[in-house]
Amino acid sequence: MPFQLPDLPAVRRMNRDNLAAYLEGADATVPNSALRVLSDQNAGGAYLNILYLAWLARNFLPDQAEREWLDRWANILFGGRKAATYASGAISITGTPGVLLPAGSIFATSDGVQYQTTTDTFVGNGASSVNVGCLSAGAVGNRDQGALLSLTAAIAGIDAQAAVTLIDGGADAESDDDLRVRVLLRIRRTPMGGDADDYVQWVLAVPGVTRAWVAPLEMGIGTVTVRFMCDQLRANSGGFPNADDILAVRTQLDTVRPVAVKDFFVEPPLAQPLAMTIRNLSRDTPSTRVAIEAAVRAALADRAAPGQTIYRSWIDEAISGALGEDHHDLDFDNAVMPTAGHMAVLANILYA
Repeated sequence: MPFQLPDLPAVRRMNRDNLAAYLEGADATVPNSALRVLSDQNAGGAYLNILYLAWLARNFLPDQAEREWLDRWANILFGGRKAATYASGAISITGTPGVLLPAGSIFATSDGVQYQTTTDTFVGNGASSVNVGCLSAGAVGNRDQGALLSLTAAIAGIDAQAAVTLIDGGADAESDDDLRVRVLLRIRRTPMGGDADDYVQWVLAVPGVTRAWVAPLEMGIGTVTVRFMCDQLRANSGGFPNADDILAVRTQLDTVRPVAVKDFFVEPPLAQPLAMTIRNLSRDTPSTRVAIEAAVRAALADRAAPGQTIYRSWIDEAISGALGEDHHDLDFDNAVMPTAGHMAVLANILYA
């Protein structure tokens, strides 16, 4: 049977009973007596030890370990937690033609996130593009096209506001949950000299990568094809990696793959849009539709993989679990399923 940790009153009772058993004539049950006070004080110390041992027991193994202990496991197994990355991109400035915007100039958002220009730029006729890098690591630095930044210190001849062309590439430090998944994966699937599981773990070690798949022999005998997603890093593109991400993964694999493996390919998954129609939805409200779309997207993020068929029952399950939904009919028979290298994404949901 499982061990039940005693609470403080139980430890006090056990301590008084032990005192009576081993010290003839002692009675630690008398309120406010010296023996009662000493016995209960000793029990308090013992109870703290019990709590500490219980805390240690939870942290010794990574499935329940707290942050510091989980980091120790990660440092031992594969070098630690993935660090946050810095967003970078370009903004568009205007002003008096010929005026210099020096490298190191600071722009900021309304909520105080700062960006630094990386090169000297002379204002041209119309808008001029300037490369910038965020000074704060993480997804907080990502900005959509058209977002406004402001100069923190006025420069004569340069308009105070600049529009973002695109700033992305910022990803938060690896969360405890994501790190725990990698630690447990490393324990459950020990290195095998370059099998498919090894490639998945190597790719997941790259900052910003959230999902990875390996397809041995897809390009022929002796080949290895790797595909991956960067759900937070490339949120603006649906999580699909760009050329810089592919280069980062290839560089990582070059440091760990077996030296004899030369024919390996790093490719982005290709999006396969899926459309569906929901009929006879009850309760059909705007909030229910929003919840259904979120549920379907979450289901695809959880189950989709390159070449993976998306089964009708998966979509039905997601819709049925959406807040506000009572019943529905789903038209999904004509959806085109992904082939090798393609991965399902939600195109749209029609209602009838």
